[in-house]
Amino acid sequence: MSKPVIIMWFRHDLRLKDNPALFHAVDIAQNTIVDGVKAKVLPIYIQDDTAPSQAQPGGASKWWLHQSLTSLSTSTESSLQLFSGEPLAILQALMAEHNVTHVLWNRCYEPWQIARDSNIKTQLKQHDVEVLSCNGHLLWEPMQVLKKDNTPYKVFTPYYRKGCLTRTEPRYPQSMDLSIDWCTSNSATRIELADLGLLPDIHWYGSIEKMWQPGEQGAADRLATFIAGASRQYREDRNIPAVTGTSLLSPYLHFGEISINTVWYALKDAYANDPENEHCDTYLSELGWREFSHYLLFHFPHIPTENFNSKFDTFIWRNDPQDLHAWQRGQTGIPIVDAGMRELYQTGYMHNRVRMIVGSFLVKNLLVDWRAGERWFWDCLLDADMAANSASWQWVAGSGADASPYFRIFNPILQGEKFDKEGEYVKHYCPELRKLPPKFIHKPWEAPSNILQACDVVLGHNYPKPLVDLKVSRQRALETFAKSKEDALHANT
Repeated sequence: MSKPVIIMWFRHDLRLKDNPALFHAVDIAQNTIVDGVKAKVLPIYIQDDTAPSQAQPGGASKWWLHQSLTSLSTSTESSLQLFSGEPLAILQALMAEHNVTHVLWNRCYEPWQIARDSNIKTQLKQHDVEVLSCNGHLLWEPMQVLKKDNTPYKVFTPYYRKGCLTRTEPRYPQSMDLSIDWCTSNSATRIELADLGLLPDIHWYGSIEKMWQPGEQGAADRLATFIAGASRQYREDRNIPAVTGTSLLSPYLHFGEISINTVWYALKDAYANDPENEHCDTYLSELGWREFSHYLLFHFPHIPTENFNSKFDTFIWRNDPQDLHAWQRGQTGIPIVDAGMRELYQTGYMHNRVRMIVGSFLVKNLLVDWRAGERWFWDCLLDADMAANSASWQWVAGSGADASPYFRIFNPILQGEKFDKEGEYVKHYCPELRKLPPKFIHKPWEAPSNILQACDVVLGHNYPKPLVDLKVSRQRALETFAKSKEDALHANT
């Protein structure tokens, strides 16, 4: 029989540092000797073609994945082997080519992945292959955090403060002291990176690649920059879209180019002499929200497509396709909304405060189903994550767990005036408004005609008129919500 092989199956953990499954794979390889031959680690990545359509990565995520796999291939000394197809069949083919003794991976928590992985474990064990799955993606696994009555939490604060922070501290990042002996033999069914078809035919990502450096080193650099700078004013600056006041780590965390444990302890260690620092505590609680999203998806697997709160099932959406298209293109006539949507399309990212504003406008002012917004974000966001995307959209819509009440409707004018006082963010992404004074930058339709003329703004020509009257559309949303509550009441009687 050929030399023993330990398969390391990379998924949402495209890194070498603090990778629990890889750590154990290397340790097992060091201690596995068959007929005098020491085992080697075979790193693989599988594009799962059997994944449900809603889980297939969007355009922006595909671009990032291409870059990340390029980086990981370099880190594994070009030993990374790529495959496309049904994972179980691919693993079985590798077992036929190699003397595979173990298969390791880090757990994923989307419902379809849980079912797939459970089946693979069963099948491989029947062929005397040891399977080990690890937690390399979350601080606290969702099956371990329950209320006293063994039911899941539905509200963030008790989940985080009682369910998580009172438990054993998350594991400290592991250091890889052992050298990795990669398996360099090529499988007959492996493919090249280009064969995965991750890059689009049209080069639309030019501005994106100028802003981001996908890969493990890019993640480390981004974390270091955040700790040295924005983390020191995080509590206030995180709400100001015109400044880099957030960590910008979300795409790196989604693809696992840095572990959540590394980020958690990097912040705690940086502020060890100031443990009650409000900026550090606020950021850690944001990581807690990330955990909560995965927790909700694990315990309530229907949330990507169905209302968490079934009372919203009777809600009557307008779903005007022209309104949706205008929103997608940043042509609503509401500057802070348009700036956010253009930022999304140009950078693959949107500031979190603005995400709430544009989401509220779509769902409540335009009465477009939150699922349409979720799908657009899924395609355009580099950090598109099924758990965070669905939970966040349901939060904005009012239909989710611990959600913002439906009657809380963000006023985009007031939000802009509060968090983008001088209009710097709007002017950056809506340059046609750059000459407007701060008084009118968030409501150009209120500017006198002489000011609009002096600022080269022609509403309805080089910048659209508002799609809706904000006050009228707000009242319409409240009336629609009241009607849906009444309908739901009648449906249950």
